[in-house]
Amino acid sequence: DPALLTVHISLRQVEEIALSISKRCLVSGVNEIAWALRALMLTDLTTLAGDDTRANVRRLCVRACYPFEPQFFDKYFERTLLQDIHCASVCVYPARVKDAYLTISQLNQLESVAITAVTTGFPTGQYGLQTRLQEISHAILAGATEIDVVINRQLALIGDWKTLYNEIVLMRSACGEHALLKTILAVGELGTMENVYKAAMVCMMAGTDFLKTSTGMEVVNATLSVGLVMIFAIQEFKRRTCQIVGIKPAGGIRTVRDAIAWMTLVNETLGSRWLTRERFRFGASGLLNDIEKVVRDGVAKLDREAAEKAAQNKPNISETCSEDAMCKELRKR
Repeated sequence: DPALLTVHISLRQVEEIALSISKRCLVSGVNEIAWALRALMLTDLTTLAGDDTRANVRRLCVRACYPFEPQFFDKYFERTLLQDIHCASVCVYPARVKDAYLTISQLNQLESVAITAVTTGFPTGQYGLQTRLQEISHAILAGATEIDVVINRQLALIGDWKTLYNEIVLMRSACGEHALLKTILAVGELGTMENVYKAAMVCMMAGTDFLKTSTGMEVVNATLSVGLVMIFAIQEFKRRTCQIVGIKPAGGIRTVRDAIAWMTLVNETLGSRWLTRERFRFGASGLLNDIEKVVRDGVAKLDREAAEKAAQNKPNISETCSEDAMCKELRKR
């Protein structure tokens, strides 16, 4: 429907809104730990290196399934939460999908941790259409349950939205009922915010399940401003069709603070119900490092503060009691 592509975007206003939201995302203490764990559960843990091997894909999968040791949860959280604290998926090249499938299968986590494959000539998309479609089929046969495709940026830059639509329809068909389809816009190469909006709308009309900002290999990747434009498109598409499409920022999201800024943006525009793995993901390779640091350091700090407070205010109460109170608060969060 070409009527859905009519749009005018004020870049300055978009940037002002994004900046305003980013200033409201500062959290600390128990809340920071809770937000960090939520970010972990929304992360597609990624390795897309030229020297990927079976061994490092296996390490990635083990870390995605079990980011914290059970003993850590025994002390500070409910043990039952351990089964929920894992990444949403692992993201690899099609050639490494089988390695990921075998590892996650051995860990009995196929129902919990999805396997994402980047396809269609990632990251450029500069391959023949049949080759790109065959790559999708190959990845699914190897065990992929989610497919990340890159759009043909040339079609967006020349405004050939009909051809772009037809290509995404074929990719949707290639995924069938076997895999979730996430479409990478490569926003840093689309030229204008209007092109970002239109590309997002075309992909949604063609049947994508998620919009993904970037391959992570462009000069400009996931920024809050471009995320806001994609969210505008998602909101309008939902208003027109009552269909829900997810969003996945990728590229440059390396810290918990970055993740919280994105979660705040989504929470204040699309609502808290979007902060689930069915509607929101992070594409990241280094984010888990900072999440682990924030959680471990945060718990240690709360532990020290609780012990100090107990020693100052209630000398007759043991350190164990103060620790129990702190753990109770963490479990509640």
